Amino acid sequence: MVTAVALGPYTIPFSNTADILLHQFGIGEVSAPEAEQAIVASIRLPRIALALIVGAALGVAGAVMQGLFRNPMADPGIIGVSAGGALGAIIAISSGAQAAFVLALPAMSFAGAGGTLALVYAIASVGGRFSMSALLLCGVAVGAFIAAIISAIILFTENLEAQRDMLFWLAGGLDATRWGDVHLSLPFIAFGVAISVFLSRDLNLLMVSEDEARSLGVRVGLTRNTLLAAASLITGTAVAFSGTIAFVGLIVPHALRLITGADNRVLVPLSALGGGVFMLAADTLARMVISPAEVSVGIITALVGAPFFLMLLARNKARASML
Repeated sequence: MVTAVALGPYTIPFSNTADILLHQFGIGEVSAPEAEQAIVASIRLPRIALALIVGAALGVAGAVMQGLFRNPMADPGIIGVSAGGALGAIIAISSGAQAAFVLALPAMSFAGAGGTLALVYAIASVGGRFSMSALLLCGVAVGAFIAAIISAIILFTENLEAQRDMLFWLAGGLDATRWGDVHLSLPFIAFGVAISVFLSRDLNLLMVSEDEARSLGVRVGLTRNTLLAAASLITGTAVAFSGTIAFVGLIVPHALRLITGADNRVLVPLSALGGGVFMLAADTLARMVISPAEVSVGIITALVGAPFFLMLLARNKARASML
């Protein structure tokens, strides 16, 4: 955090950074210039806070999804929630609602994510027979359909500035973060993360088998649906405030699983910490690569995540051939 606060287009000495941060917590006096204090308090600290929150959300959602689907290649967007959130945001930008109302974009993005989850779950439950494989297939189909709608909206938007805003948002970024975004997103993400941690033991049993979990007293349907809702809630909230940021939910839980093992009682809370650290590091790098301009943080995470995903795929394929 100290490094992230100090680095940027306007570099702040580490000694001044430490003084300002300590002063934010009521410790000591600050001798740094007022301009540096304003940059830290109003621009960099809220951005760092949101990076930690969004990274924690995506890390936990990835761990939960990988546990529910029993697949280390699952990620928070696997059932189309991220795509639904992106559609809501694109509509807010293209319609001009974002310019008219400052909270229109996160509100419509959140509504899109929630609506997509409800739609996918309803389709997967047609006929009264729900299964995780049906949910996965429905999520892929609905996600592809939504992606086509997003492409059509961008293509037929005549306002070039709105097109640029939509493309920049889809790449994912934290450049316009303010404390209001942190205050709005934190309660939803904290609630979803708390539920996921609380049900992490039951998630362990669900990973073994649903019959085994049921025999040990787990209410399988309720637990599974609650975990799905929690993961979708925190994913939708993250997308609403940061755009679509790929691979954090894939990389972090899997890397930690190699270190700590598959016990979700350890993995889920550590994924929150690891996701926050990874996201903060990626955002700091995004600000520094072409300073004073910046790269979208979603590009940085994708450049790291795509090779990792391919490596994971090749490793799983090699294991399958050995069996």
